[in-house]
Amino acid sequence: MKKLSILLLCMLACTAPAFAQFAITYDDEAQWKAYEAFNTAFLDKQRYIYKADTKQPNADHRGNGYRDGDVSGCAAAIWCQAIMYDMVINAYRRAEAEGDEARMKTYKTLHSRLYNGEKSHYVNFDFHDSNTNNGWFVYDDIMWWTCALARAYETFGTAAYLSYSERSFCRVWYGSAKVGDDGSYADPARFEGQYGGGMFWEWQPIDHANPHKPGDFRSACINFPTVIAACLLHRLVPEGRKTPTTARPTQQTKEWYLEKAKEVYAWADATLVNSSGRVADGIHGGGPEYSDHLYNQATYIGASCLLYLLTNEVSYLTKAQRAANYVINSMCTSGILKYEKGYEQGIYAAIYAQYMKILIYDCGLSEALTRRYLMHIQRNIQKAYTNMDAERGIQMGDFTKKTAADDVVESYGASGMPALMLMFPASDTADAVGSVREKQTEGPADVYTPDGKLVMKNATPEQVHQLDSGLYIFQRKKIFVR
Repeated sequence: MKKLSILLLCMLACTAPAFAQFAITYDDEAQWKAYEAFNTAFLDKQRYIYKADTKQPNADHRGNGYRDGDVSGCAAAIWCQAIMYDMVINAYRRAEAEGDEARMKTYKTLHSRLYNGEKSHYVNFDFHDSNTNNGWFVYDDIMWWTCALARAYETFGTAAYLSYSERSFCRVWYGSAKVGDDGSYADPARFEGQYGGGMFWEWQPIDHANPHKPGDFRSACINFPTVIAACLLHRLVPEGRKTPTTARPTQQTKEWYLEKAKEVYAWADATLVNSSGRVADGIHGGGPEYSDHLYNQATYIGASCLLYLLTNEVSYLTKAQRAANYVINSMCTSGILKYEKGYEQGIYAAIYAQYMKILIYDCGLSEALTRRYLMHIQRNIQKAYTNMDAERGIQMGDFTKKTAADDVVESYGASGMPALMLMFPASDTADAVGSVREKQTEGPADVYTPDGKLVMKNATPEQVHQLDSGLYIFQRKKIFVR
């Protein structure tokens, strides 16, 4: 079935500070090539998991890679594998939206190989196996995979994907009898006052965990992904399940997931986010500990958007916009995202792509905000594209720096450009469509092509939904029939 997403017609002047004009020199085909180049450079075609950097001959074991002088076969970090796995799902979805059956087949096959490779390497998705080489030893690592597997089920419909997504969510929430941890949820019934609410980041020791203590770290990187995962599962699990009665269930009801999404969000929003939309890294029991990280802003945006779409409560959307504005105003230099150089931090732009797409395409923003956000994304893609290594087709992640042919490039940073490209087609522009003067904004309306050609008179949204894939103007909006 075709999917309909909306991008508001960009006709109003943006009230935010203006950026210099720029030309887009990449096209849709260049975007596909960028994703293929990423896979050529970093995908281990024997194991079908991703390498840490271009110096690694394969992806065999955990390790930081060339920065530590280790070129013995380091795999990318377990949680970052989930973000790279998201990319093949996004590639398939884009191919489907474009009606490209050949690419759909290619990426469905690649997804299957990646799923089997990741599952095999990471202990058959046994989320109770806590060995530190290829097992699970921190809550957020698991929750990133919960989100990715939910999206895989949403895209391909294979029941195992949903089963593993739910099992991983419940393992995080309730803890593990095997490991002995008491779960990530800081239940207010157990932890009073400022020490209750939200999600703990880790269990310690890794193999034989002690109960959590008041003041243990509750980070943004587990709280907001938990909200996202719960929203996705609420959307996907069937109606009518009975409430489980076991102490550590492996699935929950549709209603429970939404209830917990709202609860965790309410705590994290009140505790970890300030009035400007800045997200703290976490809290140990005192005040929030602020340091700007793009993935925290991104997952807050994603959690806010998903709750808005599920509840239609405008306050969630307002908060998503506030967080996006904070990124643009305070985490960019001349409009370009600041690059974080720590281990694994290069992956942050790929996470940002995942959730800015929802904000821009799905949430019905004002014309000015749509224009601002889309141009912000395009500016960053263009900068990365200009500064990529043309020979290998990859870019290091610091979009402002030229990647040379002999640079060692990490898969984390290199994911940013193709992840953004997969989500934001070059053929989508922020330009106004001046030839259409349709005044209706609700109910049936005429449908036009972007150059003003009438396609259908007095169409309903349902009729527009059935049009061939492409870009149209309907109710004074640009709409993409996927």
